[in-house]
Amino acid sequence: MSTRSRNRKAASGSEWTRQPTSTPPFTLAQLRKAIPPHCFKRSLLKSSLYLAADLLAVALLYFASTFIDPAPIPTWTKYSLLWPLYWFFQGAVCTGIWVVAHECGHQAFSESQTINDTVGLILHSSLLVPYYSWKHSHRRHHSNTGSVEKDEVFVPNVREEVTDSVFEYDQLFIFRLVKLVTTLTLGWPLYLLFNVASRPYDRFTSHFDPWSPIFSKRERVEIAISDAALVGVLYGLGALARSFGWAWLIKSYVIPYLVVNHWLVMITLMQHTHPELPHYKGKDWDWLRGALATVDRNYGWLLNTLHHHIADTHVCHHLFSQMPHYHAEEATEAIKPLLKGYYKKDDRNVWVAMWDDWALCRYVAPDDPNEDGGALWYRK
Repeated sequence: MSTRSRNRKAASGSEWTRQPTSTPPFTLAQLRKAIPPHCFKRSLLKSSLYLAADLLAVALLYFASTFIDPAPIPTWTKYSLLWPLYWFFQGAVCTGIWVVAHECGHQAFSESQTINDTVGLILHSSLLVPYYSWKHSHRRHHSNTGSVEKDEVFVPNVREEVTDSVFEYDQLFIFRLVKLVTTLTLGWPLYLLFNVASRPYDRFTSHFDPWSPIFSKRERVEIAISDAALVGVLYGLGALARSFGWAWLIKSYVIPYLVVNHWLVMITLMQHTHPELPHYKGKDWDWLRGALATVDRNYGWLLNTLHHHIADTHVCHHLFSQMPHYHAEEATEAIKPLLKGYYKKDDRNVWVAMWDDWALCRYVAPDDPNEDGGALWYRK
């Protein structure tokens, strides 16, 4: 069967090859051994050069944008073509900066934790991300991936049995569209503010609250530091708006910021939401199978490059999160022969896949509700 035919069938949900749920015939140590040793080297120089290239691109894009409004061309051309082009590319490049900051949280930027946290705090704060807060909750996501009780992001609804035959409003086109648009636009701030789409806690939970149950006592000071850094950035943005105007701030910063939010939500959603991926609960979960319960997605050469391959090497990232992004492609190819069926990659157009998988992955349930143990699978 051709790839095109298989993808078309997969889009309709008629053909899926589930990831194995048995104990893998390999260990993490064996996977590590298969990867060339240099892939684990964290180079401050190389990481800094990637960051410098991103920052230069941001500066050049902003410089180019200053010629848009004075240009002697129709206003509709400016706002239907030139400004959207700026927003797209600036948002994509800034997503790459977001990825670099994310690697700082994983201690993948350099060998020095002090450098990593300093660079990460500056970069993430500039994108209105609470660095330490997200660093700690994201570490817990990596520690509990695939667990419906302990994972920290895009935890699916769990049902005891399959209810596909029961009509529900969110199966309708308009409900699916509204929920998807809401997720891609408001999902990130709702997650940070109110822990939406995460695991349940027994009291109010927010990434901005040092006493939130997400964090331990020793982490509270760092949460306060993140909050203070964000206050400083917001004050700076307000000062810029007063100097250059709110319209300038919205066009130059706010809209690209929203584009960044869109990409990071979409990337995270798409890496962990797929009809072929299992979830586990209780004693059925273990770290290795949970880490493997993710899928590599292809956003095309341009976005894969600008996003530093965070989406198309995500499986490897979950296995070895301290590995720098510039070695992830080589490492992925090295472990594929060992992973075999445990490795999942989806080359469908990501927009089509997101729409289809949003319908096919409404909740998780076991194949047999009377069976003790086993995996939970996405249902439509």
